[in-house]
Amino acid sequence: MIVVSDTSPITNLAAIGRLELLQQLYARVLIPIAVYNEMVRANKSVPGAVEVQTLPWITTRAVVDSERVTEILENQENIDLGEAEAIVLTLELNADLLLMDERRGRTLATGYGLKVTGLLGVLLQAKQNGFIPVVKPLLDQLIDQADFRVSNHLYTTILQSAGE
Repeated sequence: MIVVSDTSPITNLAAIGRLELLQQLYARVLIPIAVYNEMVRANKSVPGAVEVQTLPWITTRAVVDSERVTEILENQENIDLGEAEAIVLTLELNADLLLMDERRGRTLATGYGLKVTGLLGVLLQAKQNGFIPVVKPLLDQLIDQADFRVSNHLYTTILQSAGE
């Protein structure tokens, strides 16, 4: 299975010490150079920055079609370079899944016919696969420790989907 990730799923899982869930679920995760740079070259400490440099199952891959990235950036409002490169890399590799949380990026990616899931989908899948017993404590940690934003409605929906 080929899985490409944007920044948010990696940084948020790293912030709560559960980055290993991505390896357990997908074995290997690819990130574009822009995502790597967002994490490693930031002017502040970013959760997961050390991990993307050292963990062998997180691989950085360059986008081939940089013109397509530029086209997305010029034609789409509020899509950043990391999101654009993640979408293009997913298309180029014909990847099975794109991990992305930002609504505009997800909408654009699904418009290209890509299968997209976010961090909350990762947590649900981790529970379904038996890697975590419950979703709620991790969801609460994301909100409290990683400043992950989720509406009350979505919070309730996720816990219902998890059977909690």
